[in-house]
Amino acid sequence: MPSTIYQPAALTPGTLRVIPIGGLGEIGRNMTSYEINGKILIVDCGVLFPEETQPGVDLILPDFSPIRDRLDDVLGVVLTHGHEDHIGAVPYLLKLRADIPLLGSVLTLALIEAKLKEHRITPYTLTVREGQHETIGPFELEFIAVNHSIPDALAVAIKTTAGVVLHTGDFKMDQLPLDDRITDLRAFARLGEAGVDLFLPDSTNADVPGFTPNERDIGPVLEAVIAKAPRRVIVASFSSHVHRVQQVLDAAVANNRKVVLMGRSMVRNMGIAAELGYLKVPDGVIIDAKKAVDLPDKQLVYMSTGSQGEPMAVLARMANMEHQIEVGKGDTVILASSLIPGNENAVYRVINGLTKLGANVVHKGNAKVHVSGHAAAGELLYCYNILKPKNVLPVHGEYRHLVANARLAIDTGIPEENTIIGEDGTVIDLKDGVATVVGQLDLGFVYVDGSSVGEITDADLKDRRILAEEGFISIFIAIDAQTGTVIVGPEIQARGFAEDEAVFNDVLPQLLKALEDAAANGTRDTHAFAQVIRRTVGRWVNTQHRRRPMIIPVVIEA
Repeated sequence: MPSTIYQPAALTPGTLRVIPIGGLGEIGRNMTSYEINGKILIVDCGVLFPEETQPGVDLILPDFSPIRDRLDDVLGVVLTHGHEDHIGAVPYLLKLRADIPLLGSVLTLALIEAKLKEHRITPYTLTVREGQHETIGPFELEFIAVNHSIPDALAVAIKTTAGVVLHTGDFKMDQLPLDDRITDLRAFARLGEAGVDLFLPDSTNADVPGFTPNERDIGPVLEAVIAKAPRRVIVASFSSHVHRVQQVLDAAVANNRKVVLMGRSMVRNMGIAAELGYLKVPDGVIIDAKKAVDLPDKQLVYMSTGSQGEPMAVLARMANMEHQIEVGKGDTVILASSLIPGNENAVYRVINGLTKLGANVVHKGNAKVHVSGHAAAGELLYCYNILKPKNVLPVHGEYRHLVANARLAIDTGIPEENTIIGEDGTVIDLKDGVATVVGQLDLGFVYVDGSSVGEITDADLKDRRILAEEGFISIFIAIDAQTGTVIVGPEIQARGFAEDEAVFNDVLPQLLKALEDAAANGTRDTHAFAQVIRRTVGRWVNTQHRRRPMIIPVVIEA
């Protein structure tokens, strides 16, 4: 059941107010606001990618309303790592106030700076690294190394007079990471000894028992799959998954193949990672797509975007035969990523399309070509036992993930009343080691549709779904302004309504009778006539055809 909406009381001095603006109840839009003594710190500012039920939407942003009128009080935005669900909404926040400082690691800031350049925004940034301390207004920040599926990820400890908060960002505990950078459990233990008042852990894999497998396990599998491939190999992954791209490069070299990076974001992000030294590129292994046409298929690996079935990404366009690379018999396609909840149908549609074209599709379901970047239940239990936090607010996950994470906390001895299962807009106040839910804000989705931000509503999306699923019927009439008599029409046209247009001959007498009756009763208003048309045609099409198309009456006076 959705929570009751109610406004929190005014914030008292010395109390820390925490508001998850996005990321609770969904995998994406991660954003949390921390406020004390009139000053605000934000951790992450990401996007959510649309599902099939949101046609035409490009991105979904957090609802900035809790801070929109307080932008001058925002001291900075801490970015835990460079994935889109944590940094993708930063350009839209900076369009509201361009000089909000951004704090993050070298790679994270390089990725967001490249994105902001496309929006013609030059940000004010502060580069931080693990072990570093920064004081920003009433917030003392300590940055802690965590392992994730992208290099340079950081957790942040936020210390205020109200207490200490540990916000993990996305993390796991890979003990043999490709970059030898492990999650710093010693720092966690030190914080736990001093006392953590509120813990905000990643919940994505909280319902997965045991431990997340090591990233190193993927390399040999990729190498073996590529070795057996008779023709071209196409690997799809997230455009920021540096570790996966590194493994593909290494596997290509081992099999005497060249690699072509496909997709604008893939080319951009890997160029940044290579320039900063996070991606080790063997000499000559990456080639331009134009040079690839001169090489035998057996010598090529294409590294592309589109592992989530995104309609405009490279892989989906290949599956739809809308890309310059025509996938065919003997080609091998590797989906080197997990399924984000909600994307399953789109991904399977792409897999089916590629299989129909003759490709051998290798994915997590039939080969170990991906491991998650998120801590499973066993790793989270370690965190709870090391930290012994007083209060827990699970973040980053759908509702089932949040509940599973809360259960783990309770199992380790944290009182159930100190474990908060919140949602976007839940307001939590922390003071003297006590975390209390004090309000629930009404936060919605903010849709980006082309150049439009926030103008598309849920009602608009409902109309789009009706148009897609049921079609529409338009009815044109012209009436005499004095008498209300129909002098032209009704002319009926339909699109997406799977019936011969002659079928409307059945409803025309009913419609004319309804219009005559309305005129006889004194109706002269065009809107009233339109309502008569909508009601009459709607009743008929629902009763006779079990359909609910969009009905668009057009009534003019003559």
